[in-house]
Amino acid sequence: MKRRWKNHLRMFWKGWGCSLFVALVIATSFKSAIADWNVVPTGSMKPTLVEGDRIFVNKLAYDLKIPYTTLHIAEWCEPKRGDIVVFYSPADGERLVKRVVGIPGDSVSMRNNRVVLNGKRLRYEAIQHLRADDPSSGGDADTYRLWENLGEAPHPIWISPGHPAPRSFGPVTVPEESYLVLGDNRDNSADSRYFGFLRRSRIVGRADFIVVSLDINDNYKPRWERFLTDLP
Repeated sequence: MKRRWKNHLRMFWKGWGCSLFVALVIATSFKSAIADWNVVPTGSMKPTLVEGDRIFVNKLAYDLKIPYTTLHIAEWCEPKRGDIVVFYSPADGERLVKRVVGIPGDSVSMRNNRVVLNGKRLRYEAIQHLRADDPSSGGDADTYRLWENLGEAPHPIWISPGHPAPRSFGPVTVPEESYLVLGDNRDNSADSRYFGFLRRSRIVGRADFIVVSLDINDNYKPRWERFLTDLP
């Protein structure tokens, strides 16, 4: 009986097994080293990203890694201010999504939620005030939506004065091979204010656009207007 099963397994391997194994290795290697998608589980990047967004992660944006590792084979580009990056958290190793605010050599500080970069305060423009009873505000505090002009990547941010959060720090100088990252939802984000600078080696890739979006609070109803939208 055992010999018969061994013969069957050997025939399967010679026929389909080897091909399936090679296909599986190729598919998972592609996902590991070239492109992937990431589900947004929290609101730390609101209003840019919301819970239920599925974002495309370009793993070739900055470098080429050995599949299944974080070891770099080659590097051809560095993260820029304003890039949205996916990385492994220095605190607990979970995959997070934040925006690069400071690059190596930058002096960065924050004063009452306004970023000061290399001695110059970024320009902010008011967009919207959402009261706590507005469903889109999260329902637990008044939220102010501002336009933050960060170099070539102006983008909206949220500020919620009712939330306890570190709104001022620094100035600090970003070390070599490191970055300072912040969530766009400034008063509700675990970012460099909590876990410190992000090492270059922990970055998985750049988030380029939203692939699909499902409303987790409404039976995963598709948010069609967010499908295939670029990220600011």
